[in-house]
Amino acid sequence: MTQSNIKKISTAGLLITLGIIFGDIGTSPLYVFKSIIGDRQINEDLVYGGISCVFWTLTLQTTFKYIVLTLEADNKGEGGIFSLYALVWRYRHWLFFPAILGAATLLADGIITPPISVASAIEGLGNVHGLENTIIPGEPLTIGIVLGIISLLFFFQQFGTKVVGSAFGPIMLVWFSMIMLLGVVQISTYPKILSAFNPYYAYNLLARYPKGFLLLGSVFLCTTGAEALYSDLGHCGKKNIQVSWIFVKIALIANYFGQAAWLLHSGKTSLGNLNPFYEIVPHWFLIPSIFIATLATIIASQALISGSFTLISEAVSLNFWPRITIKYPSDIRGQIYIPSVNWILWAGCVAMMLYFKDSDSMAAAYGFSITVAMLMTTTLMFYFMKLVKKWSPWIYVPILCIFLTVEGSFFYANIAKLAQRWKFLIFEITIVYIMYIWYKARKITNRFLQFENLQSYIPKLLNLSKDISETKFATHLVYMTKANNPKSIEKRIIESILEKRPKRADVYWFVHIERVDDPYTMEYTVEEIVHDKIIRVDLRLGFRIQPRINLFFKKVLYEMAKHDPALDIHLADIRYIIIRRILSVENEFSLKEGFILNSYFAINSLAQTDKKAFGLDIADVTIEKTPLVVTPVQNIPLKKAGC
Repeated sequence: MTQSNIKKISTAGLLITLGIIFGDIGTSPLYVFKSIIGDRQINEDLVYGGISCVFWTLTLQTTFKYIVLTLEADNKGEGGIFSLYALVWRYRHWLFFPAILGAATLLADGIITPPISVASAIEGLGNVHGLENTIIPGEPLTIGIVLGIISLLFFFQQFGTKVVGSAFGPIMLVWFSMIMLLGVVQISTYPKILSAFNPYYAYNLLARYPKGFLLLGSVFLCTTGAEALYSDLGHCGKKNIQVSWIFVKIALIANYFGQAAWLLHSGKTSLGNLNPFYEIVPHWFLIPSIFIATLATIIASQALISGSFTLISEAVSLNFWPRITIKYPSDIRGQIYIPSVNWILWAGCVAMMLYFKDSDSMAAAYGFSITVAMLMTTTLMFYFMKLVKKWSPWIYVPILCIFLTVEGSFFYANIAKLAQRWKFLIFEITIVYIMYIWYKARKITNRFLQFENLQSYIPKLLNLSKDISETKFATHLVYMTKANNPKSIEKRIIESILEKRPKRADVYWFVHIERVDDPYTMEYTVEEIVHDKIIRVDLRLGFRIQPRINLFFKKVLYEMAKHDPALDIHLADIRYIIIRRILSVENEFSLKEGFILNSYFAINSLAQTDKKAFGLDIADVTIEKTPLVVTPVQNIPLKKAGC
C-alpha cells in the first residue's frame, strides 16, 4: 500500500492506524487505575471520581484538543511539534524555545514508556498459578525479562519494521477488541458504574477527597500518548486517526469502567499488589492476555522509538541539533534509523528500569515531561489559531482557557512526581541545552557571513579556469553555499578558489539547499551564470529529507549532460570543498557569547562531519579550515621593549 493510499479512509488504512498511532495511549489501561487506587482504601468516592476523571480527560484532552483541534494544524499532512513550529516561527521568533522544550520533554517520554509498558505486561505473569513466587515486581528475574525484551526491541531497530510492521494493525485490533470485551463483561455485573459519566463525580474527587487534586498525576497517565499521536499524523492521515479513535476510545472507556466496576463489586477494601486490569481477565485466558498485552506494549514502544528518530531528524533539518548519522533501513517513506539516538534511548530505558524496578514506581514518576510537552504544544497552537488560521478571539481565547486550565492542573499535580524522578531531569536539560546552544550559535555565526557580488569575480574565475600554468584541481569543483541570492557568494568561498592555493577547474558549481515547510519536497533548479563554466544549483528539500548531495548532484549533472554534450561527465572528476569554521583565538567574547560559542564548537567536535551530513563520498571531499572571528580583540597591551 502506498503512502497516499494509507492516508485515505479505508479498512486497511484504519487497521494500519491502529498499529502505528494508538499503541502508547492504548496500553495505558495496564497501569492507570492501579496508579489511581494505589494503597488507598477502595470506596465509591475514589472509584467513581477516578473513572469520571479518566473519561473527561480522554474527552477534553485527547478527543477535543488533539483529535478534533490539533490534528487540523497539519503541515502538508505532517504533524508533531516541529511541524507546528514550522508553521508559526515566522510570526514570533522566540517560539523556538517552546518548540525545543516540547521536543526535549517528548523525547524523555521515549525512555520511560517502553519500560513501564513492558513491565506492566510482564508483571501480569505473577497472577498465573504457579508463578506467584517467581514473577515478582521489582525482583531480578522480572527486571531481567523486561530488560531482555527492551534490548531486543532496540537491537532490531537497525533492520527497520517493514516486515513486522504489517502485523501491528491486526495485533492492536485484537488488543482493543480484547480490552473492550473484558470491560463490557464487568460493566454488565455492575451497571451502576455508568453513572460516573456525570462530571460531578470528578469534581467531588478533586475538591473533597483528601488530597484528591493530586490524583490528577495518576489520571493524566490515560492521555500520555496523545502528544505522540499528533507526531505520527503523517504516517496515516488525519481522517484515519479521527475515525479509528471512535473505536479506540470506546474500547478504552469500556475497559476503564470495567476495572472500576470490578473494584466496587469485588468486595475488596484495598488493592494490595493486585492489578485491576488482570483481575478482570478470566483465569483461563490469563496467559493469552499477557501475551497479547506484551505484544501491544512492544508495538507502543516501537511507535515511540520511531517517533523519536523522526523528531531528531527534523531537529537536524531545522538547525536545532548537530548533524548525526541517519540511516534508511527500508524503502518505506519516512522510516529512518538513527544509531546514536537508538542507543541513548536504550541506555535511558535500562537506567529507568534498574532505578525504579517495577511499574508502580515508574507510574509514580511518569507524566511530568508530557505535561510540559502538551503545554508547549498549546503555546504554539495559540499562535497557529491566532496568526495562521486568523480565528476570532471569541473562538481561540475560550479554547486556550480550557487547555491551560486542564493542563495547568495536570502540571501542578505532576510537580509532586519530581521528587521521584529529579535525577532524570538531567536528560531533558541536556536535550534542551544542546538544542538551545545549536540554535543560538547558528544565529551568531550566521551574522558574520560575508557575501560578495559574484558578478565582479566572474572574469577572475574564467581566467583561472583557462590558466594552464596552474595545476588543474578538478574538472567539476563544487561548493556548498548559504547565499540565497544567486548573484551573491560567500567571501570565504571566493578566497578558497582564488587565494592561498588557487583551484583551477573546468566548471565551478555552487550548490544551495533551501529548507521548505513541505516535509517531503525534493526539487531543484539550475542557473548557468556563465554557460558551462559557472553554474548554481538550488535544491529545495523538505525538513524530513536528509541531504544526500552526492546522489542529488550527480542526478542533476547527468540530466544536464543529456541536453548539453559539452558537459562531459564520463571521465570527469568531481571535487567537493567543505569549508569548516574553527573558533579563532583572536576573539574577546562577552560571557554569554563565549559560553554559547565554546559550547557550540565543543558539541560540534562530537557531531557528524559535514561530508557525512551532506552525503558525500569521502574520496571526493577536501576539508578547508577557516578561523571564525566574532569579537576581535581591540586593545593589545603589547609594547616594544625600550619605548
